[in-house]
Amino acid sequence: MRLTKYTHACVRLEHDGRVLVIDPGIWSEPAALTGADAVLVTHEHADHIDVLRLAGLGVPVYAPAGADIPRLNVLRATPDEEFMAAGFRIRAVGGRHALIYGGQPDCANLGYLIDEAVYHPGDSLHVPEQPVDTLLVPVQGSWMKTAEAIDFVKAVSPQRAFAIHDAQLNERGLNSVNGWLAEETGNRYRYLRPGESV
Repeated sequence: MRLTKYTHACVRLEHDGRVLVIDPGIWSEPAALTGADAVLVTHEHADHIDVLRLAGLGVPVYAPAGADIPRLNVLRATPDEEFMAAGFRIRAVGGRHALIYGGQPDCANLGYLIDEAVYHPGDSLHVPEQPVDTLLVPVQGSWMKTAEAIDFVKAVSPQRAFAIHDAQLNERGLNSVNGWLAEETGNRYRYLRPGESV
């Protein structure tokens, strides 16, 4: 499976000619969706879903059953549901966005475990029951701190982890977060720049 990181929380997975894109938000590059067969959306916030771009794409878009996404037809997923998207096996986990500062309301948020190997949690730090080979770890947000990202990687205990949710960090901040994560997680963590693949 080829994994390509795009700006912020967007990730593209390719295998045997099939393309699955997760969280193509308003900050992610349009190229992430080129040739996409299906899209997974973790929650309704614009940094994770560009409704206008997806409305004209013409492929299935999966989102949490409780998500408020007007002007876009989506296939509704629920926690613990399993389904196929673009030929990939998907297990939806979690259910709610991480708590936001000041009691601001949260929203429905699903993490997705793809082919029992890659886990994208969206804006949550939900630890799935299943083992995870590749973790996409949020590294910055108004709802988290670096220590939580480190603890999340340790709790999931993946073979490897890559950053997502990083678009609001400048270069100095990103270098600091990357250093902490690599040092504290036994070098399982690696930063991928937008457009870089593994």
